[in-house]
Amino acid sequence: MIDSHTHLHLCEAPNAELVANADAAGVTRMLTVGIDGASCREALAAAEAFPQVYAAIGRHPTAARGFDDGDLAELRALAAHPRCRAIGETGLDFYRDSAPPRADQERAFAAQIKLARESAKALVIHARAADEATLAQLAGEADGVSVVMHCFSMPLQLAECVRRGYAISFAGNVTYKSAGDLAEAAGAVPEELLLVETDAPYLSPQAVRSERNQPAYVVHTAQFIARLRGVSLDELGETVERNAARVFGWA
Repeated sequence: MIDSHTHLHLCEAPNAELVANADAAGVTRMLTVGIDGASCREALAAAEAFPQVYAAIGRHPTAARGFDDGDLAELRALAAHPRCRAIGETGLDFYRDSAPPRADQERAFAAQIKLARESAKALVIHARAADEATLAQLAGEADGVSVVMHCFSMPLQLAECVRRGYAISFAGNVTYKSAGDLAEAAGAVPEELLLVETDAPYLSPQAVRSERNQPAYVVHTAQFIARLRGVSLDELGETVERNAARVFGWA
């Protein structure tokens, strides 16, 4: 099993404990995701310390205020690290009035799309209250880039994402009773595009919803999706391991 998206730097437990718990649960690889310069450096440090951990380097849309060439230069330098296997998370987030200006978010997003292309790394997408705008910018700028729709939340656009060949990653919220549309999408995604994640420490699966999320808990989400798709957990694990290895280029 793999966790295609986690934030080790935001989890309360030490990295060593989180990785040990994941090992015990059968989680063999995880991608820890930076959201700004400091957390990107933390992600790379975790990836250096633990062979199970790889890093994604990016500027989250809610951290995109004033994004400029200096910020891009920092990301480019960090992304050159051999343990970096993806760019992001990046995208658009119009959920809160306090979010950075749309122009800043779009500029940071465009820069990271270009960085993913020039570095031949996957592009990890965050979209909140911005589905159409996110897909439009991807359509205009990300042709030929390997795109991962992190914490998939746009079931009405599933067919379009599949048509474009985007990897679709489901987090613990797919297990919630209120998320029937997401569950339907998880059952319908083509096998070769399916990924699972925790987005830890957020979105704990229903079975452990009273607890802070961690990479080990991706197994609960995988079990839920395996039942939806009528396959065993082992079969689903082999599928997502194969897909993650292709998308992120890890062994």
